[in-house]
Amino acid sequence: MAVVESGMTQTERWRVKPDGAGWGEFGARDQTGRMNLLGGEKLIAAAREIVVGVNFCLSLPLDYPGGSVLSHRRHPPVLRPTLRNGLPNWNYNFSRDDAGRRDLVCDDAAVLHTHYSTHWDALCHVGQLFDADGDGVEVPVYYNGFRGGIDVVGPERAEDAGSVGVFDAVSTVGPNALGIDRMAATCVQGRGVMVDLEHHYGRERTLIGYDKLMRVLDSDRVVVEEADMVCLRTGFADVLLGMGKTPDGDVLARSCAALDGRDDRLLNWITDVRLSALIADNFAVEGLPATPAVACCTGIPLHRHCLFKLGVHLGELWHLSELAAWLRAHGRHRFFLTAPPLRLPGASGSPVTPVATV
Repeated sequence: MAVVESGMTQTERWRVKPDGAGWGEFGARDQTGRMNLLGGEKLIAAAREIVVGVNFCLSLPLDYPGGSVLSHRRHPPVLRPTLRNGLPNWNYNFSRDDAGRRDLVCDDAAVLHTHYSTHWDALCHVGQLFDADGDGVEVPVYYNGFRGGIDVVGPERAEDAGSVGVFDAVSTVGPNALGIDRMAATCVQGRGVMVDLEHHYGRERTLIGYDKLMRVLDSDRVVVEEADMVCLRTGFADVLLGMGKTPDGDVLARSCAALDGRDDRLLNWITDVRLSALIADNFAVEGLPATPAVACCTGIPLHRHCLFKLGVHLGELWHLSELAAWLRAHGRHRFFLTAPPLRLPGASGSPVTPVATV
């Protein structure tokens, strides 16, 4: 079902928006979605969560999970020295070029898959075919009506995609609407809220719908307010770390909690509570593959709801257990969170090293 925005003109990108979508809430040309809720009084309130001055790194080492079991399209980082005078620029002794110099230097280059290990999803990560013009023709559309092929542009030839070597790399995705750089520019600072699913459901595979989530919130007296960045601890990242960069896909498929993206009441809660970001220590926040559904037309319903409809960024494969344990031991569930992605123009995601301060 779609909603017609009668105030939109023919010159705008959309005249019809999906039912329940937040398009236009922050302006017809907004590219940061619910990140707009951060800042001002919300930021000041979040800073008050810093009481003892202890901080936690919420990133896995970026070479985890190891291999490509979780996604065959994503690979671990490649890190290599740059070249200096035809030699590896690593432990490079400047006396090779200038007798008497005692300086050493290390300088390197990296190939990073933006959705490998701890990362953010940009709003251009997931879109949908949708009749945004109300003329019966479905077109590729992303959050707030930005169009695939017009606003979100990339190559069509296979030879212009995929991993390449460090030194012969040529970018084929340029600055785009809804790129992760738009999120980075907001600084991504605010109040984080921990929801400890592992404490209640263990490490067995469990789909978490609205009812199960509410039981956890009620039991732990967790309150989620507008602009909060909600973090779901499932234990999945700890299972990965225990595998030592040789992940077992069958074990991981049976491990830990994930949100049920088919649960409409859960999706409505995400809308109504007006959280600014949704984060988990698992592979995709939601359970994939999603449970079968009769209704058309998405295999990633929570991604569709958050990224495409609401403008809620998703954080995946974060390392939350040390923070969660500290918060539980001290009777807390809130903290100050700083988590800007790389300001990489046009990218559909970014590695991130989030920092929680309590």
